[in-house]
Parts: sequence; structure tokens; C-alpha cells
Amino acid sequence: MSRLVKVMITSLAILLVGAISVLIVVLNVEGAEELSIDKVVKYSYETEEIVTDLQDGTFVRIQFRILTDGKEAHEEISLRDFQLVNILIKELALMDEEAFKEGLGDLEATLKDSLNEVMTEGTITDVYTINKILQ
Repeated sequence: MSRLVKVMITSLAILLVGAISVLIVVLNVEGAEELSIDKVVKYSYETEEIVTDLQDGTFVRIQFRILTDGKEAHEEISLRDFQLVNILIKELALMDEEAFKEGLGDLEATLKDSLNEVMTEGTITDVYTINKILQ
């Protein structure tokens, strides 16, 4: 067998193994099971109402429901409540009333990202504002 044929067969075998690997990964990602609504509620954490002031002196009372990806993450976020409040106070101190009204989705995303940076067991999958009052 010539050297060219050996190189072609080896290259074809490597490509075939790579394609099968990619196919397996793609099928596993697509087949990932979503949590049932019962588990979503079970693994979610509801914060206490938090009252703080905005940059312009306006007061806000706000409450969140934080969704986690499992039991360990739920337990951890309940222990990290003080960090959640700290992150929230720092973020709200930079906002005025108008920014707060328009940027609630951004605040939820920032809260999610900041909490995921400190989490060691599981992750925060979503943050929902469930109560807010501007005074």
C-alpha cells in the first residue's frame, strides 16, 4: 500500500471519529431534560423584601425569586443571602428612579451573573422580580 493511501485512510478514520463525537455531544445537549415546574418551585429561593435608596434619594422596596439548578444550589443561595443583599444595594445605589424603571431586566441579569460568580455548588438559572415599590 502506498504512503498516500495510508494517509488518506488515517485521515478519514480521524474525521469519522470526530464526526461521531460531535454527533453524540449535540444529541446529549438537545436531549437535556428541563426541570419540572414542581422542581423549579422546590429549588427556588424567595428573598425577603429589601428596602434601600437609589442614587437620587428615592426609596425602593423590592423582592426576588431566584431559581437554582438543584438542591445544593438552593441551600447555598439561602446561606448567601447577605451577599445577595450587598450586591443589590451596590447596584441600586448607582441607579436613579428612571434607570430603575427602565432597567429592571438588566438588574435581574446583573444579580444573576454576580451571584453565579460567588456560587460554588450549582448555579442560578434565573432571577424574577416578584414585588417592587418605588417611594
